[in-house]
Amino acid sequence: MASVKAKRLTSLNKADPKTPIIGVFATSDPRIDKASRTRCQNIVEMVANTISGRIYLPDKKSVDVVYSTVLIDGEREADIVARQFREAGVDILVCVPDTWAFPQLTLISLLQQFPNNTPINITCGNSAPKPGVVFAQAVNGAISQYGRMVHMNIGTWPDTGISPKMTAKTANNLIDWCYGAITAVGLRGRRVVIFGHDSMGMETALAHILPTRNTFGIEVARLDMKLLADMLNKKAYNKKELVELRKWLDRNVGDRIELRNKDDEEKFNQSLAMYLINRDLLNDLNAVGGGFMSQLEWGSDPRGIPLPVADVMESLFNSIFDHNGPKAPIPYATEADVQGLLTMLFMTYLSGGNPPLFMDFRKVWEIEELKALAKKLNVKLSGNKLWEKKGIVDGDNSGSASFDWAAKPGTEIKEIMSKCRFPLADPYYFPGGGNSVNYVSPGGIKGIAARLSYSTISGLFSMVWDEASTAELPAKLCDAVCNASTPTWPHTFVVPKYASMLEYKQFAPANHFHMTWNLHPARLEYWMDLTNVLSITPWQARPKFIEGVDRSIPLIYLQNGGENNTKLLRQ
Repeated sequence: MASVKAKRLTSLNKADPKTPIIGVFATSDPRIDKASRTRCQNIVEMVANTISGRIYLPDKKSVDVVYSTVLIDGEREADIVARQFREAGVDILVCVPDTWAFPQLTLISLLQQFPNNTPINITCGNSAPKPGVVFAQAVNGAISQYGRMVHMNIGTWPDTGISPKMTAKTANNLIDWCYGAITAVGLRGRRVVIFGHDSMGMETALAHILPTRNTFGIEVARLDMKLLADMLNKKAYNKKELVELRKWLDRNVGDRIELRNKDDEEKFNQSLAMYLINRDLLNDLNAVGGGFMSQLEWGSDPRGIPLPVADVMESLFNSIFDHNGPKAPIPYATEADVQGLLTMLFMTYLSGGNPPLFMDFRKVWEIEELKALAKKLNVKLSGNKLWEKKGIVDGDNSGSASFDWAAKPGTEIKEIMSKCRFPLADPYYFPGGGNSVNYVSPGGIKGIAARLSYSTISGLFSMVWDEASTAELPAKLCDAVCNASTPTWPHTFVVPKYASMLEYKQFAPANHFHMTWNLHPARLEYWMDLTNVLSITPWQARPKFIEGVDRSIPLIYLQNGGENNTKLLRQ
């Protein structure tokens, strides 16, 4: 027998992480006419081209979309398309049927050749002639019956014509699902880097290593604070780049950087060097996020040598720009709050790279309290604004505030930075010195405010969330609210859309919460379906389902006693 040698692979200096690839295909019926088959193939191409170039990773790289014009009539074609997709690296499946097909012989035969956690979407027009919608209902029921998650998007395209086009609503629903899918798939095998141990003893912030690995496929790389301190002392960073970073801040912030003497200068420059050191470490580890435990061991414990605060560093990570220009936000959590980091990471991916905001759930100002303060200050309220009816949450934290939140989305970098100042850090909390970041976010920014949590009883992660917007208070009232907490930190006044202030403050799962702008609820819901995360919206004013806002409820939930019960059973 001839000897067969093993194949030696070429070596690599560094491996680029795999990015998700979406595969679009169609099932069909071997008995239909040629024109109908051509129409099926045209629909595949139409759908693929419709979503291509509209789904982005946080670095604004477009997610690749591939398609096959081989119609899956039976097992043979299922094997062919599976082979095509495997060779193309497809890990997200979109089926776009326009005719009846036989579920087990077609889509199920394809699906069984992919891992159980492969996202699958069935998008079709509500067409009568052949009909693809009947197949979609049949195969959706069949897949749900054997316990696999599947999402169905019964949309609209013309019943007749060789080259139909889907409606914008149908396309947008599919794009929302794709964002949920790329977030679930794209973060598997990725890692975050955490400096230090448990966050200030706040066990809501624990790095649940095994559940995080099992649920999301994310690794938590833990590095010792001594490494960072040593690299800072050794000046293990590009000294020329540090000069450039400081010059950039001097140009854009200027005398709003509070510095009294050479010691303040040195500490501020050290905090900037920490950004360069951290950035290079994260890049070397192919990390997608990070966290840093300032209190107590880095900057507050007088038994050691307190070092400068990391606020500016954290803000630079979470922003969509730095001294080198536009960049992807790298979600970065103050106080090594891992569940806060994960919240920001998921929402950054779901939004296509919008900047995350890390906040303390500092003070809930119910409306009567705000009215009393306004009256005391002789500030007249119209009573017409949402915050004047509901109240606000003062989102206020010493670190991790993205610079972008100092202005509205789309604002130029120079204008954003003109609204920021860097006062000296509070010496009581931070005897190591350094500078905080300070601004007040403008009103009218809309998105989702949320917080990830975990329970050892169920073994499940959950997300407490609501749509929210930012409020802009009259100047005197704004100053009074800021001074009631910590005036030198960033402030974002958050108004939940459905939660009452009583509900909001009672049901907060932690002392930190997070917001990402222009994030659709459906994207978050799709992602929670795909990762088996509990969705927590206990607000009396929020309907269970809002058409045009929420994703359609998967059939598997209806068959198994509801969404929460199904997720518990699947766990």
